[in-house]
Amino acid sequence: MLVIPVKNHYNTQTIKKALIPHLGKIVKIKYNLGRNKFETYEAKIIKLYNCVFLIELVTNKHVKSFSYADIITKTIKIYE
Repeated sequence: MLVIPVKNHYNTQTIKKALIPHLGKIVKIKYNLGRNKFETYEAKIIKLYNCVFLIELVTNKHVKSFSYADIITKTIKIYE
């Protein structure tokens, strides 16, 4: 799982700094849809912006975007 270096002080900048070493690498993303429904993606992190980051799915090359707030609220989890 992605390790966030600072505990109890999560903000978008700390999440972005934690994602920088994974830029261009393939990771697994588990997306919580609610009501015990999950989607799992194998994807490459392709771009980091101020509030969102983009991933490209390995299987079909679709591009998806997620916000850093999704990580803070545990809507998504990123695994190495």
